[in-house]
Amino acid sequence: MVGSKGTKFDWITIFIYIALVAIGWVNIYSASYNTSSTEFFDFSQIYIKQLVWISLSLILIPFILAVDSKFYERFSSVIYIVSLISLIGLFVLGKNVNGATSWYFLGGFSIQPSEFAKAATALALAKYVSDIQTDLKSFQDQIKSLIIVFLPAILIIPQPDPGSALVYVALIFPLYREGLHFIYLLLGFIIAALFVATLAFGTVWVALGILLITGFVYFKNKDYKPNIFKYGLIAVACIGFSVSVNFIFENVLEQRHRDRFNIVLGKEVDTKSIGYNTNQSEIAIGSGGWTGKGWLQGTQTKGKFVPEQDTDYIFSTVGEEWGFIGSMGVIILFIALIVRLLVLAERQKSQFSRVYGYSVSAILFFHFFINIGMVSGLLPTIGIPLPFFSYGGSGLWGFTILLFIFIRLDASNYINR
Repeated sequence: MVGSKGTKFDWITIFIYIALVAIGWVNIYSASYNTSSTEFFDFSQIYIKQLVWISLSLILIPFILAVDSKFYERFSSVIYIVSLISLIGLFVLGKNVNGATSWYFLGGFSIQPSEFAKAATALALAKYVSDIQTDLKSFQDQIKSLIIVFLPAILIIPQPDPGSALVYVALIFPLYREGLHFIYLLLGFIIAALFVATLAFGTVWVALGILLITGFVYFKNKDYKPNIFKYGLIAVACIGFSVSVNFIFENVLEQRHRDRFNIVLGKEVDTKSIGYNTNQSEIAIGSGGWTGKGWLQGTQTKGKFVPEQDTDYIFSTVGEEWGFIGSMGVIILFIALIVRLLVLAERQKSQFSRVYGYSVSAILFFHFFINIGMVSGLLPTIGIPLPFFSYGGSGLWGFTILLFIFIRLDASNYINR
């Protein structure tokens, strides 16, 4: 697609976006279809509301693409600060929905600022990394980058909305591409592994495992005269974190989050209360077989057995009505989009555009991976929507803005190639 000034936008990415939004709406229609409604254009119906948001997104896209690409870089810090102010304002002006104060209500519309903060944070991160002109080897630069990434998350956690806050972890990966030491990824993996292992097996067994692993690594490297104090300090730090896990689990996480972890870890079997959503979702996906039951023919979907099926659990509709083949088709589309974004990001001449492109692909992958895992019962339910699929105007607009800013940046780089 070529703009008025010879600007070439990436057709492949735009086509995949349109396909995902269209397929998403078809499944929202199925999940929210009400047989008692006599009119298609019944604005009380969720599928019509989503259709309105899709139409507004299609109007918004040309404006995003028409803006000079330099605007996004020049005003990235301002956009980031405005997003932080919008998150802070929720503590005063926000409305509580389903136990979370994450929304502004303006007339008949509700806006969730955390959805837009993702693009703002990605812009700010890209701006900072491109400005310092280093490979992030400086500890000071690393800390400043991590502050930019996690400051919005810190404001989102008390809402409480841990799912949206967790998404910002994805922005570690573009930093890794730009030179952030691998130790940060390794540290994050170790923390997550220790947390899950302690919940699953208990502090005593985890501590014993840490001591055995530390001893094995030390004696394996004894020819290199390793520092026993350093190894001991690492072991003590890991054991200390393991000891603190139960306190964090009992005093930081809410009961609903604790229950979900216990269900996934097999410590509780609950198919009627907190585990009801996941159990019904698994039934819906499993009942679809290879080819599915057909559009509008899903018994779990028509019977409204899966709560939140038009939002966080929309993929269960795909599994039930379109089966394994349809589910794999959707998964392939998402993978194709993410891979395409990585290819585009890598060809950027501007470091700002490259970092932003990697940020977009990381955020989309994180949402996609966590949501599919959550709906299929492999991961705890933490309220992360499926991009372009789940019902919600803020989510659709947030992801659309996130994606099409990068398409605009890439088009600008195309002119300069």
